[in-house]
Amino acid sequence: MNKNLPIIPKGVYTHNEIYSQPDAWQAALTVLAENLSAIRSINPLQVNQVIFTGCGSTYYLAMAAASLTQQLTHCPARGLPASELWLYPDTAYPTGQTLLIAISRSGETTETLRACESFLADHRGTLLTLSCYPEMPLAGMGAFNLVLPSGQEHSVAQTRAFSTLYLATTALAVIWAERGDLFASLNELPNSCLRMLEKYSSLAADLAQDLSLERFYFLGSGPRYGLACELSLKMKEMSLSHSEPFHFLEFRHGPKSMVTPSTLLLGLRSTINASYEEAVLADVRKLGGHTLVMGETEAEVSFESRLDEAICNVLYLPFGQMFAFERAMAKGLNPDHPANIESVVKI
Repeated sequence: MNKNLPIIPKGVYTHNEIYSQPDAWQAALTVLAENLSAIRSINPLQVNQVIFTGCGSTYYLAMAAASLTQQLTHCPARGLPASELWLYPDTAYPTGQTLLIAISRSGETTETLRACESFLADHRGTLLTLSCYPEMPLAGMGAFNLVLPSGQEHSVAQTRAFSTLYLATTALAVIWAERGDLFASLNELPNSCLRMLEKYSSLAADLAQDLSLERFYFLGSGPRYGLACELSLKMKEMSLSHSEPFHFLEFRHGPKSMVTPSTLLLGLRSTINASYEEAVLADVRKLGGHTLVMGETEAEVSFESRLDEAICNVLYLPFGQMFAFERAMAKGLNPDHPANIESVVKI
């Protein structure tokens, strides 16, 4: 071991990547504005379906992006793991042309590259890619390649990369839906993120210190289910905690049997369906579990963004990331280098 190398404190990279998200988002929005014409030239209405794909975190991103894209554009869209597209194409692609949107932080994940290669070889449609490193293979494979360098990271677990890439897919959806009002409102998100980080960092740290909490459940529905999956993954990766995601009302159908006083349920509550989702949270509290609500208003973690629900979903991410980070630190772990995983998976 080289004794002259500096010792980097645990979590320094992840901490920086979480708290630098407002600047990363602003830089990404600049890139999106510069590529507005190219994005508009890709019309999802001219294909039979849109498929978003990725691996790990970006698979969950694909799920969230597909749900929002279908909601705003009314184009059939779904998110699938890249390995399924590669190994089981007949179950993934119906007949007709597809717009495939491949998402990868590194741009070199084997399954994603293989999925794109086979998609192009079989002439299944148009490929669009989103990544963070311009020199990597994925960034040159598509008919259009959107590269967001502000999402680059040192840590294994994605935080800044995930939110930056997800923000980009939100922009794609509102552009294709011809919602210029929503696209303009995206510029308010960096400041909203900054307020969230400043206001709720101490809550995340204090809650993480409660080691009596041992089971964590993240609930989100519609476009937020993929985000709930991602935040659950962050708890697993960084803090090695028992964590699972569910659709809100699905939690009543069996999973609530796991509720104990050691349970914390974090709800990504919507504004539109708040009453139904709040009823699930009330069930958990009656069973002795703990809840924490994230949402626009009347929540322990309130955005108070005054933005349309369709574009403020990204604001659910900062608190969940901070909480996972602080939980790892409270357990003496290093969130920069979670156990047993690597930043790029190659086969």
